[in-house]
Amino acid sequence: MSPQSEPSHQPGVHDLICFALYSANNAMNRAYKPHLAPLGLTYPQYITLTALWEKDGVPVGDLCSRLMVETSTLTPLIKRLEKSGHVERRRGNKDERQVFVHLTPSGQKLRRHAPEITRCIIADTGTATARLEQLVTEIAEIRDNLQAPSAA
Repeated sequence: MSPQSEPSHQPGVHDLICFALYSANNAMNRAYKPHLAPLGLTYPQYITLTALWEKDGVPVGDLCSRLMVETSTLTPLIKRLEKSGHVERRRGNKDERQVFVHLTPSGQKLRRHAPEITRCIIADTGTATARLEQLVTEIAEIRDNLQAPSAA
């Protein structure tokens, strides 16, 4: 068959995995907004605090690695959290070039809201917890495959 006899099918935007992930991410951000607004937090700030609740007092580079973002993305976010009184940056004792991020009592106190926010978001998805856990694993696998050296 010649290329002219059978038109190639170009997938629509809703057929693309990239759009499904992109639009789901946008929907997730919107779902978190009403829960985080009373706390004065944005979704990226909340994710950053969540990472610090897991492990506090970490170098900025380590936090970037855990959140899978560039320093240029995370630094302004940390500065806003610092201005809000939720974190503080401290220079390393051994190497002053290294900057560590520490939760303040205010940032630690916000953690008490996390379980309720998580419950609400899980309910908002309309998806069983076991299925959500499976999706997290599958999406992480896709992410990891895309980040693998062979994908570059």
